Amino acid sequence: MDVRLPRLGEGADSGTVAGIFVKEGDRVKKDQPVLELESDKAVASIPSPAAGTISKIHVKEGDEIKVGQLILSLEGDGATAQSVTGQQTQPVEAAPAEEVMPEPAETIEQEAAEPAQSAGVGQPASPSVRKLARELGIDLSKVKGSERGGRIVLEDLKRYVLRLQQLAFQPKAAPREQASAPKAVLESIDFSKWGPVVKKRMSTLRRTIRSKMVTSWTTIPHITQFDEADITQFMALRKKYAGTYEKKGGRLTLTVFALKTVVQALKKHPIFNASIDEVTDEIVFKEYFHVGIAVDTEEGLIVPVVRDVDKKTMLELSIELQELAEKTRRRKVSLEEMQGGTFTISNQGGIGGAHFTPIINKPEVAILGMGRGVLKPVVVKSKTVQRTMLPVCLSYDHRVVDGADAARFMVDLVEAFGGVKDADVKI
Repeated sequence: MDVRLPRLGEGADSGTVAGIFVKEGDRVKKDQPVLELESDKAVASIPSPAAGTISKIHVKEGDEIKVGQLILSLEGDGATAQSVTGQQTQPVEAAPAEEVMPEPAETIEQEAAEPAQSAGVGQPASPSVRKLARELGIDLSKVKGSERGGRIVLEDLKRYVLRLQQLAFQPKAAPREQASAPKAVLESIDFSKWGPVVKKRMSTLRRTIRSKMVTSWTTIPHITQFDEADITQFMALRKKYAGTYEKKGGRLTLTVFALKTVVQALKKHPIFNASIDEVTDEIVFKEYFHVGIAVDTEEGLIVPVVRDVDKKTMLELSIELQELAEKTRRRKVSLEEMQGGTFTISNQGGIGGAHFTPIINKPEVAILGMGRGVLKPVVVKSKTVQRTMLPVCLSYDHRVVDGADAARFMVDLVEAFGGVKDADVKI
């Protein structure tokens, strides 16, 4: 059995081999992890689709591989072993992954367009396969057989149909204005001419961040609204209830409070919880509130998503956020846990700094940045008092959000930050 890289999730079609857990000659069980793949912003274990013996490993650590690429060969018992050793038998049911293994678009298009080894009438295949091909209108000369001598079996026919489906549903070409834009000319500079240098290859995560940031910055017209929120009352309540939260396994942090506060503002201003469908020119208003939280890791920034924030208590959010952040720092967060966000919060207060301009996490239309709260003199009701003021920064997509909308959103957000009550955080 040839084991190929399966699709790990929506949009995950490649990655870097971070580790290999087996060696040639090892016996493995079904679903036993065989290698670890760093894909997009996650590190995932790839399981064996069946039990057997590793006959050959086709990749090594550091290799960049794509969906459908051969990663190892597996010898099993009985019928599985026969198909590996070349007997002309049907593939066994133990390897359903072969049936749905998508391949890179370039390979798909080439294989779907070019004839196989011989003409359709001479292509080795069973009568039942030929009959099915005739009923589906498929030219067997374009189907590559996986058995000895290029013999076509039912699984080959299924894979070919899947390839045709993939070609039919490939993303449309870029909009005219994007397609006509000139491409940047990349030039490698020899910095060693001016002094000693050390080169370090960018990790898969860092390359992903680079790509996403460039896409967001160049395709979204960013505007950033700045303000300050009075969090004096929250800091007092945090001091009062921090111990209670910790006893129940949570932490009452400003980010937890911001989750609830942001959702209040999103419900009042739904345009900030929307996205643009750039194909249909529609604004998609989402009736759920999944908030992404930017987490600082050793490898770079990762944004896991806290789902259904509006349906959870402060304690539930504090526990979930703590577990999710720790999972993210250990690079054990899954791709699914980083998808589906409707709004993002980036809190730099634990590090320092004040106002900054966060980049929107496309396809969302807004992101909130928070700096470090600072004790400063503030005039309240004609009196100068000391208050803890939080720098807040709202970057928004000017294609769908107007400046007046952003100002109103920020006014309500700042008011919610300052209007926290004992009942809001009490367990």
